[in-house]
Amino acid sequence: MRLTLLLIAATIASAQTPDGAALFRTQCAACHTGDADARAPSLEAMRPRPPDAILTALVSGSMRVQGSRLGGPERRAIAEYITGRKIGGDVSGAATGRCAEKGSDPDPASGPHWNGWGASPANTRFQPESQAGITASQLPRLKLKWAFGFPDAIVAWAQPTVVGGRLFAGSQNGTVYSLDARTGCIYWTFNASGGVRTAVSIGPRAGSKGFAAYFGDTSANLYALDAATGAKLWVRKLDTHPLARVTGSPALFKGRLYVGLSSYEEAQGADPHYECCSFRGSVSSVDAHTGEVLWKTYTIEAQPKPRGKSSAGKTLWGPSGAAIWSASTIDEKRGVVYAATGNTYSNPDQPTSDAVIAFALDTGRIRWTRQVTPKDTFLSGCRGAGNANCPDPNGPDHDFGNAPILTSLPGGRDVIIIGQKSGVGFAMDPDKEGAVLWQYRAGQGGALGGIQWGSAVDADHAYFAVSDITRPQPGGLHAVHLATGERAWFAPPAPLKCGSGRGCNAAQAAAITAITGAVLSGSNDGALRAYSTLDGAIIWEFDTNREFETVNGVPARGASMQGPGPVLAGGMLFVSSGYGAFGGRPGNVLLAFAVD
Repeated sequence: MRLTLLLIAATIASAQTPDGAALFRTQCAACHTGDADARAPSLEAMRPRPPDAILTALVSGSMRVQGSRLGGPERRAIAEYITGRKIGGDVSGAATGRCAEKGSDPDPASGPHWNGWGASPANTRFQPESQAGITASQLPRLKLKWAFGFPDAIVAWAQPTVVGGRLFAGSQNGTVYSLDARTGCIYWTFNASGGVRTAVSIGPRAGSKGFAAYFGDTSANLYALDAATGAKLWVRKLDTHPLARVTGSPALFKGRLYVGLSSYEEAQGADPHYECCSFRGSVSSVDAHTGEVLWKTYTIEAQPKPRGKSSAGKTLWGPSGAAIWSASTIDEKRGVVYAATGNTYSNPDQPTSDAVIAFALDTGRIRWTRQVTPKDTFLSGCRGAGNANCPDPNGPDHDFGNAPILTSLPGGRDVIIIGQKSGVGFAMDPDKEGAVLWQYRAGQGGALGGIQWGSAVDADHAYFAVSDITRPQPGGLHAVHLATGERAWFAPPAPLKCGSGRGCNAAQAAAITAITGAVLSGSNDGALRAYSTLDGAIIWEFDTNREFETVNGVPARGASMQGPGPVLAGGMLFVSSGYGAFGGRPGNVLLAFAVD
C-alpha cells in the first residue's frame, strides 16, 4: 500500500513539474537559437554555465523582464534544461519545517496584527503599543528567535503581514507562504505566476466564511487565496501589457481592493530594438469576493500613439509611464483613494507624472492631481547616444516610491505626507487639491536617491530616511515637525557593518516603521537600527550580514535592506534582509525577533 501511495505521489509530482525543454522552445528559442538575435548566446554557449547563473539572469539579471512572466518552477525548469544540471532543494523551500498542526483561521480582529503595507488604510507605518506588543525601552532586549530562507532568490523583497498568529509573505520566485508567527513553521505554500513583492492583505471572505489573502505578482495578476489553506479562490489579470506588474501592495477597504500598476518598460526602453513606449499606470478597484474589476482608471488619459521611427526602424510610441509603484491610501472621509505616480517614459510630457492623484472610491474619477516635478521623462540605461528611445534630456527620475500617508497635524487638520526620490518630503492639503503646505529637503535625490520606499509618522513628527545610494554621502534619518516642516533632529549614517566593497554603503532606501518612542530603519549596510524619537540616538541594532540556520532548511544569508520595512505585531519584530539589485548585496532571509 505504501509503495502504491509513493508511486501515485511521484506521478502527480511529475505531472506538475514544468517541462523545461517545452518552456525553452516557447519562451527563449526565438532569441537563443541560430542567428535570431546575435546579442543572445546560443543554447550551446549557455550549457557550461551553472544552473544558478541562469536562474539569477531570469530573476534579476539581463533576462529579468522575460523571467518575470514565469513562476518559480518554470524558471527553475528552464535553468535545469539549459545546463543539464539540477538545482538542489525544493523549489518552494517547504520540504522541511512544516507545522505539526493545522492552525486556526487567521482573523484580523482576533488579536495584534500588521495587515498589508502601512499597518492601516492610511499607510502611516506607525504601530501603536497595543498592536506592537513591544515598547521602545524593550527594543534593546530583542533576540533572534527564528530565520526563514527563500529559495531561488537574491532579493528578500516582500514585506510580511501578521494576522491571527500567522505570518504571510511572498518571495522573488513566486512562492507565497503562510507561517506560524511564533515559530516560523509552514502551514501552506502557493506558487504564483510571477514574483510576489507586495505585502499580503487579509480580509473576510464572501458570506463571512473564513478569510482571504490578497496579493499581486510581477505578471500583473491579482490573487485571492483561502487564508487558512492557501487554496486559490480567484485570479485576475489587471493589464494585458506584457511588461505590466504589481509592485504596490493591494489596499483592502470595505470589500474592495485598490491596486496600482507599474511596469518593466522603463528598463526595456533602453533597448533600441524595443518599440518604446506604451505602458500607462493605472488604479483598479476590484471586488474582493469575486475578482470583478469594478473600475480601472489610467494615470495618463490619452492612449499611446505612433510618434515616429527609431534608428532601428522601430515605431516610437507615446505618451507612456506614470507608473504606480507603491500602495494606495484610503481617505474614507473624502471618499477618495490616493496614489502616487512615477515619471513618464516617452513624450509628450504629462501633468499626472511624479504626482499624487486622488481617485473617487466609487467611480475612479480623478478628483485632483498634484504634480511636483514636471517634464520628468526618463528611461534607465540611457547613458550613451544613438538610441532614439532615450529622452533628450533624460529626466531626473524623481518617482514617488512612497505610499501617501494620511494623518493629522497636532491641531487636528488632515494632511498628506509623502517623500520623493528628489530627496524632498512634502505635506499636502487634501482639502485644497493637494496644495503643498511645506516641503523639507532630506537628500540630494536621483535615480536611486532621495526618499525611496516608505516614510512614517507619529503624532508629532514625520520621518524620512534617505537613500542617495550613488552619492558620495548616502543615508541618514530625518525627523520633521508635522506642523511646520522644520527639522526636529537628524541622525547621520552609522558606522558600516558590511566592511567595504561593492554594495556596502549607508543608504537607507528601505521603508521605515515607527512605534511610540522609536523609529526602525534598515540600511544597505545590512543593519537594522532603532532610533529614539527624542533625538535620533541609536538604541538598538542588529547586523544581518551573515548566514543563518533556517527553520525550513534553505541556505540563507542577510545583506542589504532596500525595499520592505520592519513589521511589529504581538510582541515580535519581523524583517526581510537581502537585496541583490540596484546597488545592493544579495540575500534571502526573513528574520523574527522577540523580547528575551
